[in-house]
This record gives sequence, structure tokens and C-alpha cells, in this order.
Amino acid sequence: MSDAAKLVSSVYDGIDEGPSDDSISPRNDDYMIRCENLVKIYKTDEVEVVALQGLDLDVKRGELMAIVGNSGSGKSTLLNMLGGLDKPSAGSLFVDGKNLLKFSDKDYMEYKRNTVGFVWQNNARNLIPYLTAVQNVELPMLLKGSKQRRKRALELLEKVGLSHRKNSRLDQMSGGEQQRVAIAIALANNPRLLLADEPTGSVDTKTSNIILDIFKKLNETEGLTVVIVTHDVKLSKRIDRVVAIRDGRTSSEIVRKKSYAQELDEMGNIVNAAEGEEEETHEELVVLDRSGRLQLPKDHMEKLGIKGGDKVKVEFDEDSRRVVVFKSGE
Repeated sequence: MSDAAKLVSSVYDGIDEGPSDDSISPRNDDYMIRCENLVKIYKTDEVEVVALQGLDLDVKRGELMAIVGNSGSGKSTLLNMLGGLDKPSAGSLFVDGKNLLKFSDKDYMEYKRNTVGFVWQNNARNLIPYLTAVQNVELPMLLKGSKQRRKRALELLEKVGLSHRKNSRLDQMSGGEQQRVAIAIALANNPRLLLADEPTGSVDTKTSNIILDIFKKLNETEGLTVVIVTHDVKLSKRIDRVVAIRDGRTSSEIVRKKSYAQELDEMGNIVNAAEGEEEETHEELVVLDRSGRLQLPKDHMEKLGIKGGDKVKVEFDEDSRRVVVFKSGE
């Protein structure tokens, strides 16, 4: 049996025994996304690649969060499965109370049509170049047979700040404007979940801030659940929750210590701060999965002089109530 097959077998062994106290509840209305022991394996005649190795993730309804990770970490694989573009190999995946592992092809079609909206980094996957902005936004509604398509398309362009560019074609718009049209298109089916794949990857910092502000406004005013996949860790400064994925598992979470509203209330104290002093608004938390495993942050491993596969000593300090990790031999 291959390593990949053993991994799938171990996951199924864990979930076939029936729900435990630690198992996810698909009927919990507080959550838009619930993943447990999620596995994805790509197979060819010669090789098996394990893209996700038992990933756990919960996303509440109405939450705006980001997923970060290096190339090959599994973040794009996860996004494709959340978007209904790929099927999990094992584990549990519920979105909006629906079990995606039991979906038929028809179920997937309905899911993509009614539940999820997708914004791609590559505008060619979102936009048709010879159509105007408003025609591009109308197109998915035309395919669905929606009435008052033009009115709805104009409303969506207004939401992304592009009503003045409604009759412009792609060659008449900047990259940032094209991406904002792509966001409007993703909203055309009134999704409950909005997924964005590297939406700021090909624009400058100013445009990136504009696009992120649009996502935040949609999240606040429309109640949309928004998941942004990116390699840009700097996004953590503007988003309350950022989940890091490494080697196909949830590695850590970067969470905001206090809300933006609290920070605005405390703006008056900034003038009293020493010049160059900057308060840390986020903290990184290592995620303990449901089996009790965790991934040490990469910089911690470098400082300890250890790498994956090395053996380390773990001790519990009774006085400080802390777990201490030592390099083997020290």
C-alpha cells in the first residue's frame, strides 16, 4: 500500500466509527465552512502527490479571513475544493451545511451557481475582452435567466466603485479596474461565500488596498463570508484572522488582538507614543489539530537548528505551566 493510500485509510478509519465529541457538526449554523481531516491526493500512473494531509479549518458565517502559504502548501487546492472545482479524497468538508464529499455532478453545478462566487487572479478567467464592463457582469445572469439583469449589473458596478466605467472594454481599463469588474461578476449570482485567489497579486499597493477595502465593505454590509487566498503575509495587518497552511495542514493563525473600532477609539493615544514606536496589533498562534499535533513555526525551527524528521525533546514546566521543546542531545 502506498503512503498516500495509507493516509486516506487512516482518515477513513477515524471518521467511519461515528461522530465523537470532537467531530464537526454540519448542522451548526454558526459556520459557513467546516473541514476536518481533509485529504486531497493527485494520482498519475507514476506518482501520487498528497496536497492536503488532514487539514482542519472552521470559518464562521459572515467572517472575512485570509489563507496564506508558500507555493505547494495546499492553499490553492483547498480553495478549489471550497469552490466546487475539485473533489476531496477523504475527510469531511461542509460548506453552508452541505456535504461536498457526497455531491453529484449536478449538486456541484447547483452549488457553483447558487452558493459560491469566485474571483481569479488571472482576469482572463473572469472577463471577456470584447464585452463592456456592464455586459461582462450581465453574462452570468443571462445564463441563469435572471430578470432585470442590466439593473442588477449596474448596482454591482456601483458597489465596486466602477459605475463610471460601465461602457468600457478591457483594453480601456487598468488592471485594478478589471479586477473590480471581476469582483462584481463574482457577486452576480448572489453568493453566500466569496472566494478570491490572489486578488491583489498583480496590482500595486494602492490598488491592492482599494480591492481589500471592497472585500471588507461587502463583508460588513452584505454579510458575505469572504475567504482570500494569498502568499502576501502583509495582509495580516488589515485582516482580523489569517490562517497559515504548511505541508497540507493548518500550521498557525495570525489573529488581531483588538478590533479596528477599538484601535480607532485609541487613536488619540498615538500622539503620546514615542517616535518610531509601533504597537503590535496581531499575534501568531500555533494550531493544535484534533489529533493533538502541531507544526512549529519555521523561524522557531531555524533558531533551534532542527528540521522536519528530526527528533526533539518535549517537557512540561510545572512552575510556568508551559511546554518546552529542546533539540535532541541538549
